[in-house]
Amino acid sequence: MNSLTRRDFLSAGSLAMLALVADRASASVLQHVSAEGKRIGIIGLDTSHSVAFAKSINGNPEQYRNFKVVAAYPYGTKTIPSATDRIPKYTEDIQKHGVKIVQSIKELLKQVDYVLLETNDGRLHLEQAKEVFEAKKALFIDKPLAASYKDAIEIFKLSERHKVPFFSSSSLRYIEGMQDVLDGKYGKVLGADVYSPAKLDPSHPDFFWYGIHAVEMLFAALGTGCKSMSRTHTPDTDVLVGLWEDGRIGTVRGTRTGKSDYGGTIYCEKGNVKLGSFKGYNPLLERIVEFFDTKKVPFDTQQTLEICAFIEAADISKNAQGRSVNLSEITSK
Repeated sequence: MNSLTRRDFLSAGSLAMLALVADRASASVLQHVSAEGKRIGIIGLDTSHSVAFAKSINGNPEQYRNFKVVAAYPYGTKTIPSATDRIPKYTEDIQKHGVKIVQSIKELLKQVDYVLLETNDGRLHLEQAKEVFEAKKALFIDKPLAASYKDAIEIFKLSERHKVPFFSSSSLRYIEGMQDVLDGKYGKVLGADVYSPAKLDPSHPDFFWYGIHAVEMLFAALGTGCKSMSRTHTPDTDVLVGLWEDGRIGTVRGTRTGKSDYGGTIYCEKGNVKLGSFKGYNPLLERIVEFFDTKKVPFDTQQTLEICAFIEAADISKNAQGRSVNLSEITSK
């Protein structure tokens, strides 16, 4: 397997050959795969999340309730070079953790009980999630849930129609310090200022691509009920200001220069909480496997829909020179 080159991978039929080699190389590992009922499949090897998640889950079975990532389908986007170019390497890397490569989502679904939908391209999530829902497999959909509010609504409808639960989240929802806020340690949340990198890609509305990390932190802290928002945009920075129905204000700063960092301040009745650093994916992964075990979503998923509406409103505000946009302009369509 180590002798395969990138050119080999990209040649016709090489993905099938790579899968065959992987099967043989990892046979001894796969003999110890978790019993049926604990098998996880991954859709999309165009993001580092896929390899990191498989490494953590398969390397720490007791921490992750004895779940195991057993199979992966590499695609993933085929049209965004910054993501597509990662697939050959991540395909090789994930096999080192005993993960079998398959040729289709259909094939994947025959071999797993639960799904991590990791495709970096949110435009594909509705189509890919549809197959998973129809197969009656509970799933986690990595950020962004979709690349539009319309697609996000359709995903929720499919979940209801097939009676299959799911949730979607950025790992930044579980940034250090946030859980104390959510547990009420500091009393009612009065407002929040958060920040994250906000790289842009022309394939997605701006904050669906990367700035969603900061938006997720904002809604984790303030919850649902955002009434309107406005956006100030420059090439290097965005500032989004949200007004909640009860008068609270939350802001997002999205940066494209300087050090890439995540954090913020949550203003509460009993004190102001400075969010700590991002310390990895484990808090999110623990909630994912708990969800797979219990079928209980770890937070109010209406936040996820409101996040999508907020992000679409941000593009409207940008194109309208920063005017305030009611989220109802998005949700009432």
